[in-house]
Amino acid sequence: MGDPSRFWNKMAERYARQPIGDEAAYQHKLKTTQRYFHPEMVLMEFGCGTGSTAITHAPLVKHVRATDFSEAMIAIAQDKAVAAGVSNIDFEVAAIDTMPVVPEAYDMVLGLSILHLLEDRDAALNKVFAMLKPGGLFVSSTVCIGDTMAFFKFVGPIGKAMGLLPHLDVMTKVDLIESQHRAGFIIEEEYQPGKGKAVFLVARKPG
Repeated sequence: MGDPSRFWNKMAERYARQPIGDEAAYQHKLKTTQRYFHPEMVLMEFGCGTGSTAITHAPLVKHVRATDFSEAMIAIAQDKAVAAGVSNIDFEVAAIDTMPVVPEAYDMVLGLSILHLLEDRDAALNKVFAMLKPGGLFVSSTVCIGDTMAFFKFVGPIGKAMGLLPHLDVMTKVDLIESQHRAGFIIEEEYQPGKGKAVFLVARKPG
């Protein structure tokens, strides 16, 4: 299986310099997410990368726990938070597939540009469901490679073996939504700005 952090540690500096691919869509997702905020809300983000989204949201909520399995990504995120003067985020190196579950600890969990990079999507969604308070929200944005590049089922493992690509879950949008339903979530909002674009979902844990 290997250590996925090795790939992302090498990519961290380049990743941090990359501009947002679709600024309008990103802003739409931020605003949609923030509509659900209240000042006492406690958030958790897994796969936070270099922390930009967590830092943007933090002033509007009580606390954010932001995790990533890349030490290099977290180091950049911590520096960015200090530069932004944001102090209510705890950044930590952790992976959703190995971190302990704290039952019903969070009002919202964010998983942005991460589900398609996981070895076991269903296990991660089950863990997120357990972490959320009843009525809590899971906000995700996921590239559904299977809808436009199904051939990656064959190309992806070769690229991964050569160290050129991370693990890629070649799921479709239907696969993504079905997996959220299996975990127990109810989809409240869905947004996809165009064919081949990431699928943004706001899903609620009943309660």
